[in-house]
Amino acid sequence: MTLSDVLKRFDESAITRVKIGAFDIDGILRGKLISRKKFESSVVGGVGFCDVIFGWDMADVLYDGVDVKVTGWNTGYPDAMGRIDMESCRLIPWEPGTALLLLDLCGKDGSPLPMAPRSLLRSVVGKAEALGYDPRFAAEYEFFIYRETPESLREKGFRNLTPLSPGMFGYSVLRASAHSSLVLDIFDRMAEFNVPLEGLHTETGPGVYEAAVTVDKGLAAGDKAALFKTGVKEICARHQLIPTFMAKVSPDLPGCGGHIHQSLWDKVKDKNLFHGGDGVMSDLMQFYIGGLVKYMPELLAMFAPTINSYKRMVTGTWAPVNASWGVDNRTAAVRAIPGRTKSARIEMRMPGADNNPYLGMAACLAAGLEGIDNQLDLPAAVTNAYDAGSGAPLPRTLAEATARFRSSEMARRWFGDAFVDHYAATRDWEVKQHSKAVTDWELSRYFESI
Repeated sequence: MTLSDVLKRFDESAITRVKIGAFDIDGILRGKLISRKKFESSVVGGVGFCDVIFGWDMADVLYDGVDVKVTGWNTGYPDAMGRIDMESCRLIPWEPGTALLLLDLCGKDGSPLPMAPRSLLRSVVGKAEALGYDPRFAAEYEFFIYRETPESLREKGFRNLTPLSPGMFGYSVLRASAHSSLVLDIFDRMAEFNVPLEGLHTETGPGVYEAAVTVDKGLAAGDKAALFKTGVKEICARHQLIPTFMAKVSPDLPGCGGHIHQSLWDKVKDKNLFHGGDGVMSDLMQFYIGGLVKYMPELLAMFAPTINSYKRMVTGTWAPVNASWGVDNRTAAVRAIPGRTKSARIEMRMPGADNNPYLGMAACLAAGLEGIDNQLDLPAAVTNAYDAGSGAPLPRTLAEATARFRSSEMARRWFGDAFVDHYAATRDWEVKQHSKAVTDWELSRYFESI
């Protein structure tokens, strides 16, 4: 889309204001509302956007005591240059008269900031396209919905929350129908927001839903996945509800997956290269899976980015616990779906719903392409990945995963030293914050009896 295309669309829809924003390292959309006049003047020259979004954590606490070099008190937290991506233009159906466009944040020389998640995915997709591949992705999210507000969450200390509906009732037509005003609002409004869903249904757990975002190419798929999480939060707020995409909200309930479906297509012939015949994997698909399985332990911090991520990876809970694969096997980290011509794909089941989709997709694609380049052999497929010896062990904590990631030659080769060092430092910070916390478990365990 050109500026003229966008302005014509604005005129047709009476758009008078524009939201612009960029996703930070944790997948949070940081942005601001500007006038249409300001938007038009910013398209050519760009717009200044404070680079502090890469200098603080998800709670707006400045990184301190970890090796974050991109910005800080030593630089004065200057503006980065935000270049508006016309292709990302969306009208916000729940905010009439308002459009949204995403920014690519650049340095003073005009080059993309290496730690910007959207730019990272764009870079890896570009490398795939240079090899003649057209990568396609689709995100699948599980999330809890509560009858709470930001204020009530804090008043309750995030405990004893009221779910949208009680009990365990996966795939319930009844529950979805009873809450049809919300369910249809999510389904219809997200489609109008150019984030169409293939499906939306209840999952097992109180107030849990699963949404499958429609497949798309490369960067567009990352945008749709990231904007889905933001959009659902905004829609739920209008129903006096609040969702969470935490990987694990309770030890007594299933975790929330953020699975990534993926395939490689021939860029010229528009042919699915994972299809080797109905129900048969192509050699290319097998090499790709080989890369995912081999490099999963090194890239786990990109799939499981929080302290909470590792609480989800528990045997017998539908979550992966090792670097394993299987054909149509939901116990494995990598589920191969040979399928037919269009449906042959891989489901990466390792990421939780807390995953930044730009980083998760970039990690999958890089590992898969590495597997193709080296024609990696597949290890044996698993029957039950929870059985002992059914796959290489994974790091069990964020600290361990970050150390593996920092030392990964493969990660540095694909993502660059600047990104690896920055991302590892931000995960060190997350570990550091957790190490200072006094948890409810500690209080109940030690307060009286120790």
